[in-house]
Amino acid sequence: MDPHELRRIANRIRRRDLQAVFEAGAGHIGGEMSVIDLLTALYFHTMSVDPQDPKRDRLVLSKGHTALALYVTLAEKGFIPKDEISSFLKPHSRLNGHPNRVKVPGVETNTGPLGHGLPVGVGMAKAAQLNGDSWRTFVITGDGEMQEGSNWEAIMAAAQFKLDNLTLIIDHNRLQQGARLADTNNLAPLAPKLAAFGWAVEEIDGHDMEQICQALSPETVTRGKPKCIVAHTNKGQGISFMSDDVAWHHKVPNAEQYKQAMAELEEAAR
Repeated sequence: MDPHELRRIANRIRRRDLQAVFEAGAGHIGGEMSVIDLLTALYFHTMSVDPQDPKRDRLVLSKGHTALALYVTLAEKGFIPKDEISSFLKPHSRLNGHPNRVKVPGVETNTGPLGHGLPVGVGMAKAAQLNGDSWRTFVITGDGEMQEGSNWEAIMAAAQFKLDNLTLIIDHNRLQQGARLADTNNLAPLAPKLAAFGWAVEEIDGHDMEQICQALSPETVTRGKPKCIVAHTNKGQGISFMSDDVAWHHKVPNAEQYKQAMAELEEAAR
């Protein structure tokens, strides 16, 4: 699928995500908008995701609070009915605020407590290595999440085990709940830190489909080294008044804001 079509899919996912947050009255819309291009490239370009295939690629969305973006992507891919998105956060819905692998097809592991996804991903990649399997493991973390010490233990282990079947994607939108990364625990620049731990590292524009797809390509894997993609993104991407604004980590647009945001996304789709 070419980058133009991927951008069309990502825009469609953004619009459905926005609608679902507005209707549910809750959601982590800022971080959802920043990660959607990455999810789109993974599911519609890079990964083999047939749930019946034990050799399928795995994705761990470690920043599990952006579950809605994953749900809409899975619905677009055909894992769950598209009309089920309207049940997001409703009583008895399986589409909770964090993804649950025993309830939602296509979810590989439960996430939400930050810092847990990468250790799980290291275990998945190690299992594939031990079995001699060629499937790949992808993990998406937030940049604020990289403050969790468990991530750095996993980073050391992945390098020690030479897990070149593992790709960590850091959604580097520079914002976390309540503050900018720079004002909390400034880990930037992230790339040299991962490189110092023995990883192959690449920095990209996390909203440029050509760059994303190229960085995810198996041809860019360095033999014997896990890969980290530092994806420079914007919180609230695609919506002018949300972009790069910490207030939209966990905020719901009012009717006027919803109308403006949807109009901007619809205009971008033309």
